[in-house]
Amino acid sequence: MLRGLLEQDDRSDPALQRLFPSAYPDDEESAAEFDSVVRDDLVAQRTAAIETMERTLRAPRLTEVELLAWLAAMNDLRLVLGVRLAVTEESIPEDFDGDPQTHATYGLYTYLSYLEEDVVEALSSA
Repeated sequence: MLRGLLEQDDRSDPALQRLFPSAYPDDEESAAEFDSVVRDDLVAQRTAAIETMERTLRAPRLTEVELLAWLAAMNDLRLVLGVRLAVTEESIPEDFDGDPQTHATYGLYTYLSYLEEDVVEALSSA
């Protein structure tokens, strides 16, 4: 899902806008110029993080660099899910009941949030 999204170039997609916020929200020309300079590198970094996560998925241990890649990939996925679900700070689990797919997606979003917190804590204590 995340890899496929990164391969798109749909600048109107709210999830991509969340992953690549405008450096100049009030100046379209400067924003486009900045985006043309950095976007490929950002996509490459995000893709590399996904590849590291996939490569080390069953590893018994992760290096700090690998764990940082996991953190980046998890955070990107969590941001995309949050946009797709329209999660806000006021959202509660019951907001996502009713549709099994939405409920499951929110469950994944919540799990990634907890896991991300644990990874940050592990990196902070290293």
